[in-house]
Amino acid sequence: MVDVGDKPDTDRRAVARGLLRVSPETLALVRDGKTKKGDVIAAARIAGIMAAKRTSDLIPLTHPLPLTHLAVDVELAADGLAIQAIAATTGPTGVEMEALTAVAVAGLTLYDMLKSVERGARLTDIRLVEKSGGKSGTYTAE
Repeated sequence: MVDVGDKPDTDRRAVARGLLRVSPETLALVRDGKTKKGDVIAAARIAGIMAAKRTSDLIPLTHPLPLTHLAVDVELAADGLAIQAIAATTGPTGVEMEALTAVAVAGLTLYDMLKSVERGARLTDIRLVEKSGGKSGTYTAE
């Protein structure tokens, strides 16, 4: 692990996004609440939050962080289910990996819950879109 012991604590925030590409028919099932496994969006949000809290257990050499905020949102989009995670902490290292992990696991959960109706769903475009705090300052991709 990188030594962050001498770095000052600063407020840090990261936003990540991804997309589970599905057909209009699958989107309609989600929208209408007619999926076999129930509320797939609620399950994905919870899974993303749980995963972000366990990032240091999942990704080697990441620091365990005390998250001060974490939100995972899933919205219906024209080409699938858009996933966004916002993570925040006050500490010596950033929360990019927590936000990215939340998006990835939320997307995998959506896939798992929808695979019985659409095996060809594709989890795509997982990326960091914004980060702030720390020595490197602010980054915005979109």
